[in-house]
Amino acid sequence: MAGYVCTIAGGKGGVGKTTTAVNLGAVLQEMDYDVAVVDADLGMANLGSMLSVEPDKSLHEILAGEAAVSEALTDAPGGLTVIPGEQSLEAFADADPAKLRKVIKTLRNAYDVVLIDTGAGLSHEVAVPLGLADGIVLVTTPDDVAVGDTVKTAQLANRIDGTVLGSIINRATRHTDVAAIAEQMEFPLLAVIPDDPQATTEEPLVLNAPDSTAADAYQRLTEALEGVFFRGESPEADIETILDDEWFLEDTDDHSDADDEDSGGVFGLFN
Repeated sequence: MAGYVCTIAGGKGGVGKTTTAVNLGAVLQEMDYDVAVVDADLGMANLGSMLSVEPDKSLHEILAGEAAVSEALTDAPGGLTVIPGEQSLEAFADADPAKLRKVIKTLRNAYDVVLIDTGAGLSHEVAVPLGLADGIVLVTTPDDVAVGDTVKTAQLANRIDGTVLGSIINRATRHTDVAAIAEQMEFPLLAVIPDDPQATTEEPLVLNAPDSTAADAYQRLTEALEGVFFRGESPEADIETILDDEWFLEDTDDHSDADDEDSGGVFGLFN
């Protein structure tokens, strides 16, 4: 049986797409699934550097017809298999995004789950992995621009018959207006990931900082997505937004609790 292909996407750079792909993959690997993570951010590849791995061959070389998929498979922390990319402009120019289809077909026949990390924007290189996925998870931060770009990415996915499973809000604080963000999206809000800078110094954080709030959020999100990937569950019907008020109790700042209640923050939102 072919594996499940999940594309991790979002319209803006720097929102945590790679972090999400890595941590979902690490949790799935701990659950005894064989997982491959592909760095399809052809312009700004950073999967290899994030995990401190140096592949013999890169995805860019595969897409340029200079290497086979098997040559680029690289062992990463937590038992993950990754195919990193390159950061040079020359490699970017030579890579043909259309050849990604064959790469993913090869991987889905060998792995239980294939996670595709994508770039930002609405380019052809982003559209290809959206179209290849069985399901798409969108990542945004609370920033208004990031949210708007994520909505546009969903619209692009719909135009090419992609299946958006839902979104996650990354780097949320107690002042994040989750309800307002959710109202802008025409798809389920899967999870709210707390801002946890100390936990993200070394990835995957679910392995290196397993007791952190962010790791807890990724663990719960992955467990929920397991049902979607393997048991045909519906994100809208079977996943309640993963959000725990306790994640934010130690988020100290200069605002009073009264101000928190007036700001439309996360506390009590889903109670």
